[in-house]
Amino acid sequence: MKVDRLISIIMILLEKERMGAQELADMFEVSPRTIYRDIDTINMSGIPICSIPGVGGGFEIMQNYKIDKKIFSTTDLSAILMGLSNLSTIVRGDELVNALAKVKSFIPAERAKDIEVKASQIYIDLSPWIGNRSIQPYLEIIKTALQESRLLVFDYANRYGNETTRKVEPYQLVLKNSHWYLQGYCLERNDFRLFKLSRMSDLKISEETFTPREYQKPQLEFDEVLDSIQTNIKLRIHKSVMDRVLDFCSYEHFLPDGEDYYIVNFPFIENDYCYDVLLGFGSKCECLEPLYIREEIKRRIQDIADLYHDADVSI
Repeated sequence: MKVDRLISIIMILLEKERMGAQELADMFEVSPRTIYRDIDTINMSGIPICSIPGVGGGFEIMQNYKIDKKIFSTTDLSAILMGLSNLSTIVRGDELVNALAKVKSFIPAERAKDIEVKASQIYIDLSPWIGNRSIQPYLEIIKTALQESRLLVFDYANRYGNETTRKVEPYQLVLKNSHWYLQGYCLERNDFRLFKLSRMSDLKISEETFTPREYQKPQLEFDEVLDSIQTNIKLRIHKSVMDRVLDFCSYEHFLPDGEDYYIVNFPFIENDYCYDVLLGFGSKCECLEPLYIREEIKRRIQDIADLYHDADVSI
């Protein structure tokens, strides 16, 4: 975990005064290139680290720079603890526990209670009430593969249920809209792919390692694309589903319609997902316009009704 490593590097340089890039790389089991990036990050945070060339050289904190526990303000420590504490509820691991312990060692006794109160003011828990119980074990497997640059092998079902076996170089875990994804290089497709963890099965970590290639970040922002394909439709909804509709649009799009109903300008894309969202509101939601979307919803409702009409189902 990068935060843990950065804090550890600072504490090591405080204790040992000077260490080489390769020595630090061996200690943290990363590449010297990663250590150089970490040093740049520490420098940008305000702690000046200089590089001494030649035999016996390495990295050290500038001689005239003094660091003590007061380097972090109450706000700084609260923010760090808040981030690490909330991250530990999402991604478990000893490295986060160790990072939390090290950060807490910077807290003076007289400020401990105030910092603890501020750090607990925001709590993030993205674990589902119910859901796929394999996600957490898969996160631990993927974390290990990321740290050790080992290949992952798993079966993957696409949106249509077609299953293929994939061998992937893992590069990044992504949490987007409460769903976990793996960005990796698929050796079957010879390209980077974003895999949804809930669609994986039989995930295994291979003994085979790989040399990381130039990383291609996943495309996670689609505002421009959405603006070109998204349209607003008019819904009439019952107040009982208001909280669910608010997951998709803001309250400013709601207009009261009597005591129990609202007229809503609802952002909509013509695909199966969005039609399923509307059908999920059941009889508490009616599409008023445009007419062609209303007719398509009626057709889909009829298809559902046909499944149950005079069906002789034996179990």
